[in-house]
Amino acid sequence: MAEEIKEEQTEEVDSPKREFMTFQTGREYFGINISYVNEIIQMQPITALPEVKDYIKGLINLRGKIIPVIDVRTRFKMKPIEYTDRTCIIVINVKSTVIGLIVEKIAEVNTILDEDIVPPPTLGHKEHEHNKYVYGLARTDGAVKLLLDPEKLIMEEDMELLEEIQEEE
Repeated sequence: MAEEIKEEQTEEVDSPKREFMTFQTGREYFGINISYVNEIIQMQPITALPEVKDYIKGLINLRGKIIPVIDVRTRFKMKPIEYTDRTCIIVINVKSTVIGLIVEKIAEVNTILDEDIVPPPTLGHKEHEHNKYVYGLARTDGAVKLLLDPEKLIMEEDMELLEEIQEEE
């Protein structure tokens, strides 16, 4: 009897799993570990910043807090598109800096087992520029999601600028 209970208990132990906020940019789906995500908000008026990288769209005022926003599509060197009513901002916290990610469309929150995450292929093709931000691939609901490392989305020198902006606040 005790052996049966032990057997049942070991079968119930789940593989480690994580939750990811998934969104669509272009024809691809991306995911960010939910632990980075503070909230999702509608598009806001953006105040442009002079002399910054083209993917840094500017600043928004979120309940009195100034937050820099970057356009994920532009960051991945995709052709810019007009923002629509589905475009939104994922507010994330990276290295103690709050940043908004402009995305075309939120998909859902996916729970993904660690064993279902595989490293991305290293093809060395320049047209797959966003692969340097991708640390893993996961198949969920019949689609492949590219799992992003938010810390690599922002270049180190840009991160310093964004931290300074928030400190001045």
